[in-house]
Amino acid sequence: MSPLELSTSARPTIIGMADVKVSDKPDDTLITYALGSCLGIVVHDPVARVAGLLHVMLPSSLIDEVKARLQPAMFVDSGVPLLFKECYRLGARKERMTVSVAGGSFSGRSEMDDTFQIGKRNMLTLRKLLWKNGVLIHADDTGGVQQSRTMSIVVSSGLVQLRTNGTLRVLSPETASSPAASAAVLQR
Repeated sequence: MSPLELSTSARPTIIGMADVKVSDKPDDTLITYALGSCLGIVVHDPVARVAGLLHVMLPSSLIDEVKARLQPAMFVDSGVPLLFKECYRLGARKERMTVSVAGGSFSGRSEMDDTFQIGKRNMLTLRKLLWKNGVLIHADDTGGVQQSRTMSIVVSSGLVQLRTNGTLRVLSPETASSPAASAAVLQR
């Protein structure tokens, strides 16, 4: 089996927009589609073999605090803490977790046409949140103009795959599109 193929025993779990799922089942594959200005955020603990995938739409829950309480995965600032807490619940440890990110595209034909710059604001909010909590982004494929990405992770191996414009590849620090920054890990 090629590393760029899902095993036949893999049980794909689809994560929709404004949704989060975590798993400690080795045969699980978590996958999300249509990452444009939205972000797909994957975390993985290789020792506990726990993985989580979050598909966020907007940067700040302050725009709709009621919706944030009902659907925290819609927002970066409420979804990321939820993702980490759910992984901790399954035995993940903050010092072992890796983070991969995809999405954050411009929604116009160019950066100048993207009035609200949701993708850019999502990434800025994510980096600020992770930085404040000492978390390192290990790999990312973000930005670009009107790109739609599909992101998946195989729970047992931590293999993160990305499909963009029909091309499937592994997302790793060596293949990341931009330098990502931070330090160590979200507080429990």
